[in-house]
Amino acid sequence: MTLPPGILPDRALSEAVAQGWIASDKSLENGQIQPASLDLRLARRAWRLRASFLPGPARAVLDCLDEDVVMHELDLEGGAVLETGCVYLAEIQESLSLPDAVAAFANPKSSTGRLDVFTRVIGDQSSAFDQVRAGYQGPLYVEISPRTFSVLARPGDRLVQVRLRAGEMTALDAVTLSVDLKAGDGQPVGYRAKRHSPLVDLMKVGAHDPARFWEPIYAPNGRIVLDPGEFYILCSREAVSVPVDQAAEMAPIAPEIGEFRAHYAGFFDPGFGVDAAGGAGSRAVLEVRGRDVPFILDHGQAVARLVYEPMSSDVKTPYGVAGSNYQAQGLKLAKHFKPG
Repeated sequence: MTLPPGILPDRALSEAVAQGWIASDKSLENGQIQPASLDLRLARRAWRLRASFLPGPARAVLDCLDEDVVMHELDLEGGAVLETGCVYLAEIQESLSLPDAVAAFANPKSSTGRLDVFTRVIGDQSSAFDQVRAGYQGPLYVEISPRTFSVLARPGDRLVQVRLRAGEMTALDAVTLSVDLKAGDGQPVGYRAKRHSPLVDLMKVGAHDPARFWEPIYAPNGRIVLDPGEFYILCSREAVSVPVDQAAEMAPIAPEIGEFRAHYAGFFDPGFGVDAAGGAGSRAVLEVRGRDVPFILDHGQAVARLVYEPMSSDVKTPYGVAGSNYQAQGLKLAKHFKPG
């Protein structure tokens, strides 16, 4: 398969499966191939780690899992609780056998970021998280670290997604996003996660009472104070639209602008926010964590950049056309919570 440079769309991802670039012992499930990415599924085996690590260019991941790194092994079959403040490594059902001109890049799914579950994908001989070199052949693993809510995980749960890119990354445009802190009609401008909340079952969509997990945040003067270590869901002031021949990723605007991190899951599929795909007025949801000191955040303050890049070829089903949890979204919690 000869590919023009850019992110591979759903058509090409299906062909990549047929060609063996993406393999799994179990067939792919409906909805696993997204417009410009592939959802990765947890396998059965996981490990509770003493600390995060990278294998480096000379070692396989399994070679690193000695008694100095691993605290104990978990079997996810039947469900296992991944606890807040702990670091886990889980096997992924899918493996890669990429051609020399194609590399892979991973990120948390939107719902994962909105649960404040920190994830990073690694492969054998990896020297960086969430990046798989061109020509890589081997298994994939995901590091999982719940930050606020403990989660119940099982084989088949999809916490992360992977994009395949042919050639080098080419930035077409970059747009600055700012935060919206002026809601109307007494509505909250965001939500702050509650500590010591119940367990989130990753399989149960729309089943959790948001009042047990989230505190609404109001900003009558267009200003809030971010508390160190607390997690917030906010949204952008600007509407976001990603043309069907492009994809986009949210990137930090600059580390020196303030004591907070503005996103965990920042990938936008082609068609997000596009009128023809039912996405008019879609906002970017911001997953914000305060850092070392309390920090004042004002309405309209810049918080992130949205970087656009080309698709390698046409998308068969743009985002939102076949249904989506987040098309045409405003301020919205993860899909696991009951609608407000």
